[in-house]
Amino acid sequence: MCVCAYLFGSISSAILISRVFSLPDPRFSGSNNPGATNVLRLGGKLPAALVLIFDVLKGTIPVWGAYFLNIEPVWLGAVAVSACLGHIYPIFFHFNGGKAVATAFGALLPIGLSLAGLLILTWLLILWAFRFSSLAAIVTVAAAPLYTWLIKPQYTLPVGFLTVLIIFRHRANISRLMQGKEPRVGKKKEDNAN
Repeated sequence: MCVCAYLFGSISSAILISRVFSLPDPRFSGSNNPGATNVLRLGGKLPAALVLIFDVLKGTIPVWGAYFLNIEPVWLGAVAVSACLGHIYPIFFHFNGGKAVATAFGALLPIGLSLAGLLILTWLLILWAFRFSSLAAIVTVAAAPLYTWLIKPQYTLPVGFLTVLIIFRHRANISRLMQGKEPRVGKKKEDNAN
């Protein structure tokens, strides 16, 4: 299941959808991050929405499949991390991938809709208050283990794995946020970093 999750996660929807819409390769344009936020800046709402949906499914499908196979919570976490590692280091695209926020969110969906609602609400509130996509992602993923502990404590450790991975992947964004150099959502800037 971990191998399957990694391979499924390695299918980069941002790159493929950008090709379909004749957009620049998101690995080498805009923020150089093949994710929905960069595709939104490069090509607009439709391709970005398609990228977002597929990236969420890359996390949901493997974890849900493993869940129905009655795999233990710790191994469900390993499957989720594998899907995210596929997104971050895709074998099909020279290991040059995105930050796996949407894929991690998708991996958490099988835990329950209440968790999904809390994560979405947190992300929206932080984005609305500060206008930083990266900050919204970091705060939301940092809150995920707490929310999980309140809802289904047995999944807290696996969710913690995802939290560490996503925050590690955002270390450059954290540095720019601390320096006041991280661009806000709504600003079209070639060096946007999320």
